[in-house]
Amino acid sequence: MLYNNKNRFICLLKGVEVFLVFGLVVVAATLHASADATIKRPNILFIIVDDQSPFDFRFYNPKSTLKTPVIDRLAKEGMVFDAAYHMGSFSGAVCSPSRHMVMSGRTVWHLPIGPKATKKNKARNNQNDTFQKMCPPDIAQHTLPAVFNKAGYDTMRTCKRGNSYAGANALFTVCQDATKRGGTDDTGSTWHAEQVLQYLETRQNTQDRDPFLIYFGFSHPHDTRDGTPEYLSHYGATNHRDKRVIPEKNKKHPPLPPNWLPMHPFDHGHMEVRDEVSVSGVWKNRDEQTIRNELGREFACSENIDSQIGRVLDRLSDMGELENTWIFYTADHGIAIGRHGLQGKQNLYEHTWRVPLIVKGPGVVPGSRAIGNTYLTDTLATLCDICDIQSPASNEGISFLPILQGHQKVVRDVLYGVYCGGQKPGMRSVRNGDWKLIKYESPSGGLHTQLFNLKNNPHEFVDDHHIASVSDLLPVVPQSSQRNLADDLRYSDRREAMEALLLSEMERLHDPYRFSDQKAE
Repeated sequence: MLYNNKNRFICLLKGVEVFLVFGLVVVAATLHASADATIKRPNILFIIVDDQSPFDFRFYNPKSTLKTPVIDRLAKEGMVFDAAYHMGSFSGAVCSPSRHMVMSGRTVWHLPIGPKATKKNKARNNQNDTFQKMCPPDIAQHTLPAVFNKAGYDTMRTCKRGNSYAGANALFTVCQDATKRGGTDDTGSTWHAEQVLQYLETRQNTQDRDPFLIYFGFSHPHDTRDGTPEYLSHYGATNHRDKRVIPEKNKKHPPLPPNWLPMHPFDHGHMEVRDEVSVSGVWKNRDEQTIRNELGREFACSENIDSQIGRVLDRLSDMGELENTWIFYTADHGIAIGRHGLQGKQNLYEHTWRVPLIVKGPGVVPGSRAIGNTYLTDTLATLCDICDIQSPASNEGISFLPILQGHQKVVRDVLYGVYCGGQKPGMRSVRNGDWKLIKYESPSGGLHTQLFNLKNNPHEFVDDHHIASVSDLLPVVPQSSQRNLADDLRYSDRREAMEALLLSEMERLHDPYRFSDQKAE
């Protein structure tokens, strides 16, 4: 009997133990579920400016005189990408396909806009339809705002109007677009900041707790680069409007870029595009005073943008939202402004093909840098990955969240670039490691090829830079080895490999054009 009672007692204890363990598991699960329910999904502040070379910034170019304390702080608190690119354009309005790629995650030849395939090119690419039809007809419903709307995010946008993706832009819950390139608060970058600040105030007043995606775009520093008097004074610049004279010299002007030239070495196929001949304040002039004044105007607009970003970040901090907000800073493409004798964005040199890219967010190591090898096309995939949202099947970009988390250094090994907004086939570029090839062909300019080792020749100096250096205008005198290596027999194998790589990328991405010296498929 004692034995039986003892066993019963032991069983009772075991029962209590099991009950307690079960109870603890239930309580823990309930607490975990409760905690999950209260975890805030991350916010996104995606900042994009219009026409900005990465080399304007000190974290890319230590000799730059541009003052951007807020953006510099973002670079110190986040990750800087040293190889971020836009894929290119089939239009002189380079911003339009670029912004379509940001919104849709589609590659350049798979956008809802683009050239039609000619009969010859259809056969060459084995395509039986127009290139527009290589994009789903309902693609707007799978773009950035549509995807985030469906995921329960509040979406807001302010940016320039036009040369963008109107179908996607209209899907933001709040859309306040206007082109603001003036030299006052109401006509310039302050206006865009005010739209975001008003939106945040409304959120706070209504106690909106939904996560947000804010697409914070600016119309500047795209021309006309009318700066405010305050910021123009920092760079000795004037909003020059008299075509008959060149701007006066001023010691505060930014220095000439290291790869400045008085003219481009050859006709690249679109030398009469608006950006090269009609920009107010520059026109066809490439003299030292004109370029330095225009850079001063560019810097004045960029410093104003920096100040406006600071206002928005301060407001997010006051609201307690900053720590849970991922911040992206980029541009739709770069810009030349005197580099290589060019003025616009219709080229594939690094100052124009590359874009600035900074990302700050939870878990990103402050002050970190990565090569990246990213495209703006990767935006949609990355933002979805960060917010644990399934990216749409139509997306062709690659998430670079693993880079932000420190798990890898690049998302792809090879980068392809295109510009054919003028004569065809136009320009193509391919980069692999330190090596970069650019090809040009047009009826007016003929066929040209450039081969650069970017580690040795980061400014892409050509023979004309060695001639220009005699005038003492160049801030940097190129070394004898810093040249176009395409016709140097010592690099013939490298050129052959890069030529083959370019053709392979053109085929893979359904580029509808070919160069006359490329082998037939």
